[in-house]
Amino acid sequence: MLQQAFNGLVGGSFYALLALGLAVIFGMLGVVNLAHGAFYMLGAFGAFIALDSFGLNFWVALALVPLVLGVAGAVLERLFIRRLAPLDPLYNFLFTFGLALILQDLIRREYGVNSQPYPRPPALEGTVDLGLFTYPAYQVFVLGVSVLMCLAVWVVLTRTRVGMIVRASTERPELTRALGIDVGRWVTPVFGFGIALAAFAGVLAAPMRAVNPLMGADLIITVFAVVVIGGLGSVFGSVAAGFAVGLVSALGNLYVPALSQILVFILMAAVLLWRPAGLFGREEAYR
Repeated sequence: MLQQAFNGLVGGSFYALLALGLAVIFGMLGVVNLAHGAFYMLGAFGAFIALDSFGLNFWVALALVPLVLGVAGAVLERLFIRRLAPLDPLYNFLFTFGLALILQDLIRREYGVNSQPYPRPPALEGTVDLGLFTYPAYQVFVLGVSVLMCLAVWVVLTRTRVGMIVRASTERPELTRALGIDVGRWVTPVFGFGIALAAFAGVLAAPMRAVNPLMGADLIITVFAVVVIGGLGSVFGSVAAGFAVGLVSALGNLYVPALSQILVFILMAAVLLWRPAGLFGREEAYR
């Protein structure tokens, strides 16, 4: 059971990183970014291309790919998302959905539908003795670096002036504008940062999951459920729900395998019936 729970925390690491980026983007822009899973996929393929075409190892890709895709996300926001923001939210919903399909098809046209191999970094081969059981070193690294990344984001958001402005703009944009803060100037970097988090998760996923054009599409539906459970726009709620959903999914596979594919959505329905705003969302938004 403990080993399966650890599996759940590792899986929850990806949910937490992706949900964190989605929550920040939705909170500040009000955009449901359906292309988020595609950028997760691009992060994994970016690591593969960096190694296959340029000989860049995992560590370089982990630093470089999120930066490149984060900048690309910022440019995307400036050129397209911002222009559609004054219109009905459905326009950005459809735009990001179409963008996801385009990115998936471009990668599929170039690399096909078969999964591409990506080796684990040599320094993280083997296993780690955790006392009661041994566990692959790379998965321990993924869990550790994901927790550190989420903690780093939390520290920046809660302990710095810039972070407090971003958090206020994310969770209460109208009130923040009323206090004289220009929320618009923070939109582009925050959108790029959310995309960079998705790419970062994709690079982490490359050595342990199949690198293929549909890997983001297979994951994004669950990530949206995570964001809803945590509370739309809630940064802390998205991270907490990400790890919790990972645990629930892993333990569900162990004890109720017949419901393992829908257990997350049963949990989402139960949370929404009890608290429509999500576990850490703002109730007043739903009154």
